Amino acid sequence: MGMTERLVPDGLWEIFQQVVPTRPVRSQGLGRQRADDRAELGAIICVAKTRCTWRQLPPVFGAS
Repeated sequence: MGMTERLVPDGLWEIFQQVVPTRPVRSQGLGRQRADDRAELGAIICVAKTRCTWRQLPPVFGAS
């Protein structure tokens, strides 16, 4: 089990999916690739729990 799965267990992820809008369909596929929603939620929880800055996040979250 990775860090994201520990911070965002399946029960929390199911609740989160109910309140977050679905990803828009990008017809041309241009622009920056959207990050994984579960990893982003894990990053937010990690920052809230540890009080670290976004730059201090472990690379496992894929946030830049």
